[in-house]
Amino acid sequence: MVRHLPTDSAVQREIHGEAAEWSLTDHLLAAAVDHLAVANWMFQCVNTGEDDETPDPPKPVPRPGDTDEDGKEQDGGSAPEGAAEAVSPSALARFFG
Repeated sequence: MVRHLPTDSAVQREIHGEAAEWSLTDHLLAAAVDHLAVANWMFQCVNTGEDDETPDPPKPVPRPGDTDEDGKEQDGGSAPEGAAEAVSPSALARFFG
């Protein structure tokens, strides 16, 4: 009977925490925002002069259950699987031809 409770029920929130409040749509929207931010960052890196400072990579949208470098669960979020690492503008220019 408990297995079939809605995902937003008090029992599910107690068991899964904030993750119970995130639907598939929320996760897909966060992924879309992250990808758009990385694409804009890559565009900015490729189109800056060589003397300009490389912009910092974007921070991903915080997701429930994410941990920081210390292993602590954070309110913010850490990079999702496959997130972009810092890449030099010249490497991006070579990649995109």
